[in-house]
Amino acid sequence: MTEDISGVILAGGDSRRFKGMFKPDIIVGGKTIFTRIINVIGDIFKEIIISTNNPERFSDFPDFKAVKDIFTKAGPLGGIHAAMMASSGKAVFVFAGDMPYLDKVIILREIDLFSEKKCDAVVPLLNNFPEPLHSVYSNSLVRKLESYLKEVPDAAVKDFLSVVNTCYYHIPANSATLRSFKNINSLHDIPDNN
Repeated sequence: MTEDISGVILAGGDSRRFKGMFKPDIIVGGKTIFTRIINVIGDIFKEIIISTNNPERFSDFPDFKAVKDIFTKAGPLGGIHAAMMASSGKAVFVFAGDMPYLDKVIILREIDLFSEKKCDAVVPLLNNFPEPLHSVYSNSLVRKLESYLKEVPDAAVKDFLSVVNTCYYHIPANSATLRSFKNINSLHDIPDNN
């Protein structure tokens, strides 16, 4: 179990494309997306943080820290910042709260790469497309991120990654890896089975 990296679930979106449905509560394969994520990461990270604008929705999980954004309306970067502030480790491993098919092997490899390399962040590249919401970020970035959010309040995560020391982890694209990074972005993405 990893003690110096906190597992972070970003669950703060407003779910406009889901007609008010809370994405972590969506059922995929008989379980909520949130449950599916916890089933994968629960025995990897000693500390799990839920970055959310709705902490009351997670009151049934007292072992996890539920934190609200300090920088509101800053999107995922605001959630990453809030998680860094709450983390007791040296880094956070950030997961989008709408990824039901996480792969433990890929997660563990990213953790190893973060330990091996001197990077501020380790970000997977799949088909040369970065996956910043399945990435490890050093908590030493927190002050730089704070300044960045003050200057560019609505920046995309990839924009911030361009101004820090980011290492990219090239992952071969195949059906298994593509599935493990699948997001449930709309009602049409919810599978009828599995």
